[in-house]
Amino acid sequence: MYDHIGLRVADLDAATRFYTAVLAPLGYVLCSSGDGYAGFGPKGEPALWLHLNKGHKADGAHIAFRAGDHDAVKAFHSEGLKSGGRDNGGAGPRKDYSPTYYAAFLIDPDGNNVEAVCA
Repeated sequence: MYDHIGLRVADLDAATRFYTAVLAPLGYVLCSSGDGYAGFGPKGEPALWLHLNKGHKADGAHIAFRAGDHDAVKAFHSEGLKSGGRDNGGAGPRKDYSPTYYAAFLIDPDGNNVEAVCA
């Protein structure tokens, strides 16, 4: 659980397309956008903020989003691949994490490791 997270991105348009696609199956939408930023979350409650990075490239971060069920995890992964993400672990059980952990992993266009999990 978190209040909000901010990521610096090299290409705001590409990152916005990617996160719009991968977060839709999880029930999150683009809530706010403007010159140099975009905010995603439940309608009216942005919690993931993308900021155009005009400086040097930052090291990648890891973010895990809650998913309602296995189908949402699968859709997250599928939509992410179609939207410029790279596979970092397809949808499936992760019994080494816990007996009920089901997740998928992607590398976003800026090198961040993003995950959808249903546990």
